[in-house]
Amino acid sequence: MSPLLPEIGDRLPAAPNSAGNQSAPACSDQIGLPFRRRLGYAYGHPFPVQESLLFWGKTITNMHILDIFHAHPTTFSFEFFPPKTDRASGDLFESIAQLQALRPSFVSVTYGAGGSTRERTHDLIVRIQRETDLTAVSHLTCVCHSQEELGAILDRYASSGIENILALGGDPPRNLANYDRSRDAFQFAEQLVRYVRSQTSVADPRGFGIGVAGFPEGHPGTPNRLLEIDHLKRKVDAGVDYICTQLFFSNPDFYDFRERCELVGIKVPILAGIMPITSRENMVRMAELALGARIPGRLQRAIERCGDDPPAVARVGVHWATEQCRDLLDNQVRGIHFYTLNRSDATRQIYENLGVKDSRELEARLRS
Repeated sequence: MSPLLPEIGDRLPAAPNSAGNQSAPACSDQIGLPFRRRLGYAYGHPFPVQESLLFWGKTITNMHILDIFHAHPTTFSFEFFPPKTDRASGDLFESIAQLQALRPSFVSVTYGAGGSTRERTHDLIVRIQRETDLTAVSHLTCVCHSQEELGAILDRYASSGIENILALGGDPPRNLANYDRSRDAFQFAEQLVRYVRSQTSVADPRGFGIGVAGFPEGHPGTPNRLLEIDHLKRKVDAGVDYICTQLFFSNPDFYDFRERCELVGIKVPILAGIMPITSRENMVRMAELALGARIPGRLQRAIERCGDDPPAVARVGVHWATEQCRDLLDNQVRGIHFYTLNRSDATRQIYENLGVKDSRELEARLRS
C-alpha cells in the first residue's frame, strides 16, 4: 500500500437502491454548482438524516467515524503525512490551520513502519487532536510489526483519545527492500482489521472506528478483479466501517468499482480519493507511489500543452480535480478524500472553484 493512499461497531442497514448508485458518465466541461438535487441520503447512507444530527455551524471534535458518517450525508476529508523536520512541522501546521477553515469532516495521517516515522505519526495525530478542532484518523500497517507492538500502538492511541484507524497492509520501508514479511504478525489487512476490532482499550463501547483502502483501478497485487473484490468483501466483513480509495483520475473507474462493491454486498461508505496534479514531477511521483495510477491521455495532453510553465500545470491539475469532484457530487458520492501532500493551496482552490467557502456550505448546497 502506498503511503499516499494512498479495513464492527453498530452495523447500519443497507442503503436503498437508486439511480445514483449506478455507473455514471465522465466529467462534463462545466465547473461549479448547483449539483444534482439529493434524496434524503447519499450513497451508502441508510436513512434520511435528522437536522438535529447534522451539527450545522458547530465543530465536534474526537468523533467516532460512525458518528461522522451519521452526521454528514457527504463527507470531505484531508490526508497529511508526518513531517521529517521541525521546520517542516511548522509549515505543515500552517497548512493545517488554513485547511481547518474548510471544516473537513475528519483528517488522516499516513504511517511508516520505521521507528522514527512511527513516532512522528503518533506525535502529529496527537497534536492535531489537542491543538485543532479536527477529528484525526491514524493509518496503521501490518508491515514490520509483531502483535505485541500493534497492541501497544493501539493502547497508546486509545489513551490519547484517538479512536479511528485506517488499517492497511503496508509496504516495507525503502531501507528494508528485502524485508521478510513472514516475520510480521499479520500478512494482510483483513487480519489487522480483525485484531483492531478485538481491542477493548478505546473508551467508545463500539471499539475503534476502522477504515480500509479500496482500488478503483484494481489492486496491483491481485490482477483478477473478481478475486480482488472478494478479498475486499472479506476485509469489510471482518469489521470495517468505511472504504477510502486510492487516488484516481478517471471517475468511471470509481463508479465501476462502487457498482462492483454493491454487487457483492459491500454496504459501507466508499470515499473517493482525489489528488490534484500540481507539477510534472508531482505527476510522475504520484504514478510511482500510487502503484501505477492511470493518468488519462486527455489529462497528459493538457499538461503537455503547458510547456515549461509550472503555474499553468498546476492550474490544469486543479481544474481536472475540480471537474472530478463536481461530477462525483452530481453522482452521489458518499465522501471525497483529498490527498493534500501537506499543502493547502490546491485543495482551497478546488473549494473556490466549486463556489463554496467550506465543507458545511457545500453540504448545504447538496441538500438544497
